Amino acid sequence: MITAPSLFISHGSPMFALEPGLLGPNLRAIGQALSGITAVLVVSPHWQTRGVRIGSSAAPETIHDFGGFPEPLYQLQYPAPGAPALAQDAARLLASAGFEVTVDERRGLDHGAWVPMRYLFPDADVPVFQVSLPQSIDAAGALRLGQALAPLRERGVLVVGSGSLTHNLYEFRQHIRDPEYARQFVDWVRDAIAARDVEALLDYRRRAPHGERAHPTEEHYLPLLVAVGASSATDTAQLVEGGMTYGVLSMDSFAFGLPDAVQSALGKAA
Repeated sequence: MITAPSLFISHGSPMFALEPGLLGPNLRAIGQALSGITAVLVVSPHWQTRGVRIGSSAAPETIHDFGGFPEPLYQLQYPAPGAPALAQDAARLLASAGFEVTVDERRGLDHGAWVPMRYLFPDADVPVFQVSLPQSIDAAGALRLGQALAPLRERGVLVVGSGSLTHNLYEFRQHIRDPEYARQFVDWVRDAIAARDVEALLDYRRRAPHGERAHPTEEHYLPLLVAVGASSATDTAQLVEGGMTYGVLSMDSFAFGLPDAVQSALGKAA
């Protein structure tokens, strides 16, 4: 059995499901080149709960948790099976790490999960289950959450933190187009990831240029720390190019521990 990578994916607007941009083909290249993945575990900011909840449905529904978008978006389905046994294993790991954990047999997949999965595994033939993001969690807690889930990678579970590298929705909704500040923040994160400077990533609101502007609230940044926490110091970190959408929303993503063959495939896709 392979050791699966961990990923941070910027899922952007729900329209990403219909508009692949730069990131979609790169995610598809990763998915096509990976082998031996037993399941995908997704932590998304669109499921925030008291404590941690883990979706254990055998057939999770596709949740259209957004409004005001074109009708074709609401017709999309992602009928991947769930992974109830692995969900129970994830619950045990998190409980052992001190998290308050509840298993949810009815929870489906929100757009933070199923939208990027449409590119990674378009045939919906790999089991997918979600772990919620606790409402009270901070940066250090998100890192610890990823660290607790890391052993699942050795069982072929792809750990995905799905968020957004920049996420100022006020500027998005006001049609403010100022990619320069967003690019400065993204470049800083790229450098910190390349140096595996975990302390800097934890302290991004103080150290990064425009940290609070890029993330007025933290929930879309924290999945990056989940993915970093699930990685190891020996994992190669690789940028997955996504570009800048709507002038302020970066789609750049990161992969940790990709096999060499997958890195090669990703390079060809880019």
